[in-house]
Amino acid sequence: MAVPTQFAYRTLKGIGVFDAAPVYDALPAFQRPEGNLRCCVYSPCGRYFAWASPEQVSVVDASVGHVITSLPAQNVYEIAFSPLGTFIITWQRPSKDENGDAVKNLKVWRVIEGTPQDGGEDAHDVVGCFVQKSQTGWNLQYTFDEQYCARVVTNEVQFYQSGNLGTVWNKLRVEGVTDFAVSPGENHSIAVFIPERKGQPAAVKVFNVPDFATAVSQKNFFKGDKVQLKWNDEGNSLIVLAQTEVDKSGKSYYGETTLYLLSANGGFDSRIDLDKEGPIHDVTWSPNSKEFGVVYGYMPAKTTIFNTRAVATHNFALSPRNTILFSPHGRFVLVAGFGNLAGQMDIYDLEKDYQKVCTIEASNASVCEWSPDGKHILTATTSPRLRVDNGVRIWHVGGGLMYNEDLQELYHVVWRPQSTSAHPLENPLHPLPNPHASALVYLGTVKTPSKPAGAYRPPGARGQVTPLAFRREDEGGAAYISNGSFSLGNGINGFGKPRRREIPGAEVTTEESSLGATVEGDENLSKAAVKNKKKREAKKAKEAADKAAGLVPSPEADGAPVAAPTPSRSPERKERKSHERNRSIANNLDSRPRSQQAGRRDRHQSNAAQPLVMNGTPTPPAPAAITVESPDTGGTSQDKKTRALLKKLRAIDELKMRRAGGEKLEGTQIRKMETEDEVRRELEGLGWKD
Repeated sequence: MAVPTQFAYRTLKGIGVFDAAPVYDALPAFQRPEGNLRCCVYSPCGRYFAWASPEQVSVVDASVGHVITSLPAQNVYEIAFSPLGTFIITWQRPSKDENGDAVKNLKVWRVIEGTPQDGGEDAHDVVGCFVQKSQTGWNLQYTFDEQYCARVVTNEVQFYQSGNLGTVWNKLRVEGVTDFAVSPGENHSIAVFIPERKGQPAAVKVFNVPDFATAVSQKNFFKGDKVQLKWNDEGNSLIVLAQTEVDKSGKSYYGETTLYLLSANGGFDSRIDLDKEGPIHDVTWSPNSKEFGVVYGYMPAKTTIFNTRAVATHNFALSPRNTILFSPHGRFVLVAGFGNLAGQMDIYDLEKDYQKVCTIEASNASVCEWSPDGKHILTATTSPRLRVDNGVRIWHVGGGLMYNEDLQELYHVVWRPQSTSAHPLENPLHPLPNPHASALVYLGTVKTPSKPAGAYRPPGARGQVTPLAFRREDEGGAAYISNGSFSLGNGINGFGKPRRREIPGAEVTTEESSLGATVEGDENLSKAAVKNKKKREAKKAKEAADKAAGLVPSPEADGAPVAAPTPSRSPERKERKSHERNRSIANNLDSRPRSQQAGRRDRHQSNAAQPLVMNGTPTPPAPAAITVESPDTGGTSQDKKTRALLKKLRAIDELKMRRAGGEKLEGTQIRKMETEDEVRRELEGLGWKD
C-alpha cells in the first residue's frame, strides 16, 4: 500500500492532523490539542510536526503522531525547522528585561528523538539566541546541508556554523543590504538586495560562500523598492521580481513590477520582456529547474512559460488568472484566478503538449497547494479573509472532488512535505479514484444552475450580441490600454467616456453642430477654451455690425477715449444685479438724513453740469444715466397693498385657466379662487379700476 499523503490544519478550537488519499481519516495516535494555539508547521523533511501553545512548543512524529519533545518556550508566535529537521527555531515578541535591555527573542533549539539517559543531548538546551525585532524575515536561512546559516543585520549578512551560533563564522559586508536568499542547491550561493539610495540604482548581487571578495553575478536596475528572490531547486538560476511602492506614471495603484533573471555563475543576466502591459501577478519555477511560468498583464491576464534563457516557449490563452503552480513531478501546471476572481483552476498536461485536462470551480479559495503525490489539489477558505464557509476540499487532477470538510474559523492548512520518490506518478488520470462520502454529500447539496448566469444585461440589451467595446480581450474585445491616470478617460474599451447632457425626446445634436467647427490652430485648446473664444469672437462681430448700422455711437468720432472691453454677464444676471444695486442705493439714501440727501443731489447736479476736461480739451457732458427703479422700492402703504392684491388676482386667473384645461386642483387652490370677488372689492375700495 502506498504511503498516504497527510495535511494539518489549525482552527479556532484546536489543531488536527489528517491522512488524505487513499485513507481520508484522522491520524490515529495523534491527540488533538485545544486552546489558543498560534501556529503550527511541518519540518521540510516531513519527519516532524510542531505547534505552539502559550506554555510550550510541542514536537511530534508526523508518521505516528507521538510527542517527541516539548520546548519550554512561552508565548511563541513563529516556528520553523532547518532543512533536515535537526534544529527548530522559535520567535517571540520583542521585550525588555528589568535593566531595559532587549531580550533575545529568537532562539534555536536542537530536536532530538531520544532522552538524556539514551545518550542524547538535553532537548531543552538552546543552541543560539538573537535579538530579532521585526517579524518580517525573522527566520535564519540554512544551506541545503545545514552546514551554515545566515541572518541579515545592518549593512552585512552574518554567517554561522549551524552547531555553533555563539560566534560569527564569516561576514558578507554590503552597504545598504536589506534582504537576502540562500541558494537551496548544492552550491553554496547567496543573493543580496540593495535598494535605490541617493540616486544610485538598486542592485542584486550573487556571491559564493565563503568567497565574498567579488560578486559572481550582478544586476543593477531602477524601479526597485523591494524584491522577491526566487531560486530554482538546483540553485543555479535566480528570478528577481522587483516592485516599487508607487507607480510614478500613474498606470497602476499598486506600483510597478519588473522581472529579471540571473545565473548563479554569472554567465547570464537579463530583464524578462513581457509583451502585455500591466502588473506581474505571479511567477514560479518548475521542479525540473529548467523553466518557469509568469502570469502578467491587465485582466484578462496572459500566462507564459519561459526557459532559463528568458525565451518564451509556450503561451496560454488569455483568461482572468493570477496564480500559477507546477505539480511536484513537473507533469502538470495549474493556472488559477483567486482573490477577487472567480476561483477557476485550469489544469494542463505538459507532457501532452500543454493539453488542457479540466477546469475546476473553487470559489472563495484562499489556499491552493499541490499534494506531494502530484495527483491531488488542496483548496481551502480561511479566516480572517473570509469568516464564513471555511473548510478544506481535495480535488483530483482529473477534476473530481475527492474530500470535503467544513470547519469553523480555519486559520491555516498545509500539506506534509514528502519526497516525490515515495509517490511514483505512473498514470495519474487512469484509473480515477472513488471519492470520499463527504464529497458525495457536498455535491448533493450544491445546486447546479440550469444555465450560465453570465453578465447582467439591461432589458433593452437582452437577446443582442455584446458590442466589441464591452467585451474582454479574451472574448474578442479590444486590449485594455492605461492612459497613465487613475481618472476615467476616453479609451478604445468604451469605458470612462464623458457623458453629455441629453434631454429625453429632444433631437440629439453632435458635438460639431453644438460648438461649431474647430478653428484652425485650436486643436490644442480644451473644449471650454474653444467655446469661450467663439463667444468673444461672436461678441466682437455683433458690436461691429451694430456700429456699422449706426445703433451704437462710435467713441472715436466723439473724441472720447476707448475703454478696454470687459467681460459681460448674461442679461438675466446683469438685470438682477442692477435691481439689487439700485435697491441698496435707494435704501441707503432713505436711511440718510434729509440734509445729506439734499446735499448729495446738489453735488450730483453741479458735477453733471460741468464739462469734463481731458488733455486740455473740454468734452461734451455725457448723457444722464437712466435708472430703472424696482416697483418694490418706495411708494405708500396703499400702493403696496394694491400691488399685493393684483398679484393675488393674477394667481387666481392662472388657477382658473389650469382648471379650464382639465387639471385637478387642490382644496387650498379652490378656496383661493373663491376669494376673487372679495379681492376685487378691496381693489375698488382702494380706488383701482380694471
